[in-house]
Amino acid sequence: MIPKECKRLAEVDFPLSIVNSACVEENNRKTRIESGHISLLHSWWARRPLSACRSLLLTLLLPDPCDAACPKEFKTKAREVLSSEKIGPKDKDLQKALFDFVSKIAPWDSVNTAGFVSTAQDLIKAAYGNDPHVLDPFSGGGSIPLEAQRLGCEVTSSDLNPVAWLLLKIALEWCPRKGTELTKQFDIWSDWVLKETEKRLAVYYPADDQGRKPLAYLWARTVKCEGSNCGVTIPLIRGLQLSISKQRKKALRIKYPSGSTDPSIDIFSYNNDGEIEKGTVAKMKATCPKCHVVTQRERVQAQLRDKHSGSDDAILFAIAREGTNGKKDYFKPTARDFEAFNKAAEKAKSIHFDMPSFPQNDTRAFPPGPYGIKTWEDVLAPRQKFSRWIIHEIIEDALRGAQKKIHDKELFNALAACLYIAYSDNSQYHTSLCVWLSEGVKSIFIQGSGIPFRADFVESNPLSNNCDGLGYSVRSIQSALHLLTSTHPHPVSPLLANALDPVLPDESVDIIFTDPPYANQIPYAHLSDFFYGYLHLGLKERLAKSFAAGQTEKARELTENRAVSEGGVHDRQWYEYGMRQAFTQMKRIIREDGVASFVFAHKETDRWEALVSALVQAGWCTTGSWPIATERRQRMRGQGFAALETSVHLICRPRPEDAPIGDWDKVLGELPRRVGEWMERLQGEGIRGADLIFACIGPALEIFSKYSKVETADGSEVTLTRYLEKVWEVVGRSALEQVLGTAEAKARNGAAGALEEDARLTALFLWTLQASNNNSSGDSPDSGATGQGNGLSSPDEEDDDDTGSKKKNGFTLTYDVARRFAQPLGVDLHKWEGRIIETIKGDVRLIPVAERAKQLFGDEGAQAVAQELERDPVQVLQLSLFPDFDIPSTPRIRGRKRAGSSSLDDIEFSYQQQATTLDRVHAAMLLQASGQTNGLRSLLKSEQERGPDFLRLSNALSALYPPNSEEKRLLDAMLLAIPR
Repeated sequence: MIPKECKRLAEVDFPLSIVNSACVEENNRKTRIESGHISLLHSWWARRPLSACRSLLLTLLLPDPCDAACPKEFKTKAREVLSSEKIGPKDKDLQKALFDFVSKIAPWDSVNTAGFVSTAQDLIKAAYGNDPHVLDPFSGGGSIPLEAQRLGCEVTSSDLNPVAWLLLKIALEWCPRKGTELTKQFDIWSDWVLKETEKRLAVYYPADDQGRKPLAYLWARTVKCEGSNCGVTIPLIRGLQLSISKQRKKALRIKYPSGSTDPSIDIFSYNNDGEIEKGTVAKMKATCPKCHVVTQRERVQAQLRDKHSGSDDAILFAIAREGTNGKKDYFKPTARDFEAFNKAAEKAKSIHFDMPSFPQNDTRAFPPGPYGIKTWEDVLAPRQKFSRWIIHEIIEDALRGAQKKIHDKELFNALAACLYIAYSDNSQYHTSLCVWLSEGVKSIFIQGSGIPFRADFVESNPLSNNCDGLGYSVRSIQSALHLLTSTHPHPVSPLLANALDPVLPDESVDIIFTDPPYANQIPYAHLSDFFYGYLHLGLKERLAKSFAAGQTEKARELTENRAVSEGGVHDRQWYEYGMRQAFTQMKRIIREDGVASFVFAHKETDRWEALVSALVQAGWCTTGSWPIATERRQRMRGQGFAALETSVHLICRPRPEDAPIGDWDKVLGELPRRVGEWMERLQGEGIRGADLIFACIGPALEIFSKYSKVETADGSEVTLTRYLEKVWEVVGRSALEQVLGTAEAKARNGAAGALEEDARLTALFLWTLQASNNNSSGDSPDSGATGQGNGLSSPDEEDDDDTGSKKKNGFTLTYDVARRFAQPLGVDLHKWEGRIIETIKGDVRLIPVAERAKQLFGDEGAQAVAQELERDPVQVLQLSLFPDFDIPSTPRIRGRKRAGSSSLDDIEFSYQQQATTLDRVHAAMLLQASGQTNGLRSLLKSEQERGPDFLRLSNALSALYPPNSEEKRLLDAMLLAIPR
């Protein structure tokens, strides 16, 4: 064990860029059932990449040979372990060798490379002399404890959620303990289940006359038109286009036969998009195809609520079947299809699942509630309810057969759990809230952190070979079981426990590595009730201690969740207090010489402040932060928004009880240097924008949190909030210095030599939006709901129940982030509202240059201004291109004009203000866009004579705009026109 006198021993350096590349590859990999990745076991939210967990954990465990306190014994043994490598005699050489080894073991599947895992284990033993104790009290999907187990550590893994606990139980305990016996039994009985499922359900999913099997059934809920003298049935279909493939352009046409109130829906082949009519529903407002009266959302809700969401009387309007050459095609349902459905629907009437209740008081995350969904059983359409029950009966039949042959109770329970997690995981594709997207079935959890309501929905075929088929889930689990048992780790018994439970004694843990829940981002307990309901069905007696209750526990879950009513209001204050208590509990458990890593990925700065404040108050000292690419490159927010692509892993150590009091002036003096060094390091690793900002909080906190408190010269205590304001200012000034020059870094309230406020705000805005590794999105990863990737989110999809307006173009920051930068740098956001920014629902949008045309040129447009620029650019640029928006801003025409005249002399501006440098740059870009070459040339010539600011800002913005943006294209084209 590392001696206590070496408690401040630094850990080995971390190969950030290499690990990030490994994480991106792991997250964005295509679906490979044969891979054996732990995510194939069952879906879970925000599961961290194995690459990140293994690499960082190994870094935390290995000391830095260049640290003066590093024991000689470790250096000697480490050289022996790495004897196959050529290592020079110096400590720096050994440091590099350890760094290189962490890099080599980073790819998630490197566990399959002979000798890698054993070498890592030997290095850890060289550092500790035994197996170090690693704790993860928020284990979730199990990535962190799995990697700690693989590295040979003693592991304490816990989670309050029984679904997560079961996944941990299978991966960490049953696979190592029962190994090949479990995989063998699962292979035998899952094969029996699949064959029996085909036998019992095939008749309910019939092929057509030409033997084409159904892939998916497309349904539309219905409402009655409330227009006067109409009353027809409206099928709620968002879009009538079925396929855009050149070989099979298919669309829908809705008609009402004479005298009938029921619709007739035809499928036809189209030549151009103009032949396709609009859908009948948008934002849950229904438009009647016959009389065109719009039924408002509240009335649509009321009608569907009366029908318990309306899936029972939905209209089947199309079936996707296997077409020629293995490609899908769309067909009208036949009498055989209706007969099969009706037979299943009739039998479904006597089935009751006893599923957990559906949250009713949080329509943000659970909008289906107002449509009549009361329990998770209500999300099932009739045939889905029938087929889910039949599969449950088949699994029970299989287990009755297995029980006669398996006399090991633990093995039998493990088998039962594995069969039911296949059933549970597969069920997410069989609800009336699933969507047909990109001609494929998407999970009910497509939006990750919530459950959207669907007007039209897809019914999957459980016999499909795709991800919605039961066979896919079975093969996924087979793959995971085989890999999890192949490395022969020591079994770990996970705890079904809260992070606040005192499960370990004082100073009993060497390493804490955990990913706490992020406030209100994911309501784990409520979402997992869907899976829990199916697991409860088969495990309530077999694993009674964990699955006897009717639903998951909500009262003690450390999340901010307004849908929770048990245990008091789970508001922000409740969550932050709970996290502070959890950090305090972990501080008690860790050894004096221990080290911890806490993962954070909040996008709100005040959330960061609350959590780091909880850390400092709990007695932790932050020593560093690594922004690791755990987030998938394509997420719900889409491009143009400063969503984190990394999760920041804060490295912390317990602060000594006798820590001194810090001097405020000294702390402020250290801050710019420390932040500057860290920004330079991270930028060298490809970290940019919001990721870089939040990653700077770690080293900045190191200066502050190493003291018991910080005081000013007069003895008053400095709060962490006050300190973090200075951190934001330092980061902002450093960013401005990089992109605009030293004058901007020192600028405040229009200091001499600096560009105006709007230029500084725009530059900071775009700098914050930069994507790490210069890649804001990658290939669309497989949906996490299929057991692939990092969580359950999927590519952006319109939410039917979103009451907001359609998202506008432009680049967006949360208001909080924009404010944190603007205030300390002397930028008044309100002053620029409606001019270069627009605040909408807590987000600040940078108004695109194209939308500023009227502001800059007035009603007369670019052509009029271009003509005046050719005549007298100095006079034109002294006029207000940008009227004050607190005053009527539209230029008024004075008197009558001659035909074809467009003189600016005829335009009366209601307010005159000198155009800023940014205004003139935008004006030049718009002149470039409209082809006003002569006017543009005059403007550019005038700007060259004026001074360097125009060119300096233009070059800076060119470097900041995203590579494929229209703004960058215009700006670069404009720059090419500048005379050399």
